[in-house]
Amino acid sequence: MNDTVTLMAVGDIGPVYEPADQYAELVAPVLAQADVRLGQCERTYSQRGHKPNYDNGPSGNHSRLHPRMASLWNAAGIDIVSLASNHAMDWGPEAMLDTAELFRGMGKTVIGAGEDGERARKPAIIDRNGVTAAILSYCSVLRDGQAAAEGKAGVAPLRVHTYYAPEEYQPGAPPRIITEAFEHDVAAMEQDIARAKQAADVVIVSLHWGLRHVPKTLCTYQQPVAHRAIDAGADLILGHHAHSIKAIEVYKRKVCFYSIGNFMTTGAAQLGAGVGIFDWNLIWYPIDKECLPPNGQYHFPAHTRKTMIAKAVIGHGGIERVSFLPAFINHRAQPYALRRDDPKFQEILEWTQWVSDQHPHTFRVEGDEVVVEGS
Repeated sequence: MNDTVTLMAVGDIGPVYEPADQYAELVAPVLAQADVRLGQCERTYSQRGHKPNYDNGPSGNHSRLHPRMASLWNAAGIDIVSLASNHAMDWGPEAMLDTAELFRGMGKTVIGAGEDGERARKPAIIDRNGVTAAILSYCSVLRDGQAAAEGKAGVAPLRVHTYYAPEEYQPGAPPRIITEAFEHDVAAMEQDIARAKQAADVVIVSLHWGLRHVPKTLCTYQQPVAHRAIDAGADLILGHHAHSIKAIEVYKRKVCFYSIGNFMTTGAAQLGAGVGIFDWNLIWYPIDKECLPPNGQYHFPAHTRKTMIAKAVIGHGGIERVSFLPAFINHRAQPYALRRDDPKFQEILEWTQWVSDQHPHTFRVEGDEVVVEGS
């Protein structure tokens, strides 16, 4: 009798072009090998809500899609959907709640957002083969008023303070950026983890956090939050939002993926941006020409085409094995898992080694996977 459960987890999902199911064509057979699949939702699927009107940040015009485009989630076989996203509330609570209801009607479990704080922080419970695992989800990239609370719909928050300090005398140099998570939110997460640990063999925490697009850099709040989550009882941390692979760290024999990268998403076309996009008028990134119209549909920096599928084998005594499947996103925004003999496999392994070189970890190639180990 099989007494383990295999989980595969992927990063941001939410293409804005139709037909939506095409983005799952190459990767669905690989995802089908898992018992349970977790995905991070970057859109809402609704025809309700109000047009966003924020003072800064993305306008969210592509954050609300027609409900028919949610068929992609069935095409990919995703079972558990995290709505803990910086876009979940772009069109207000109506669109977010419609999305949650739509997914539940499709037979999926929704985490990370809901009708109030209690439901937004409620874990998904996997109970198969006599193994139980709880998955919690939180978002650090929120605008004021988007957090779920008592009697208020929204996203499960793990909010962050930001401070700035001069770094050097050179004019135009960026300041030192100091970020600290809200203590109240971290303490609430710790309580959620401890409560979930009483009901499950394993607790997994999904975090939408970090700095988008910028290779390797972690924000100063991320490692302390990861360590506190693990100290509270978390067995695995799965990060996303950054759109690129970030560090993998092993802390107290528990694995933290700070970002598993993009997955099935196109982004919106950058009008007038040529073959590059920029953040903060400070850092510019090229987009591979083949990814641009008329043939391409992937409007993200070239380095974000490197991605991965995180994989965990869960047993009665905890997580028995953690690995990742190197993957690549083609010019049509379709991810596909790589075989060991593909040169891109080694390229992504080397990239992941580079972004992880400041953190304890050991990588071991086994078949078409990279096993993560450490003390």
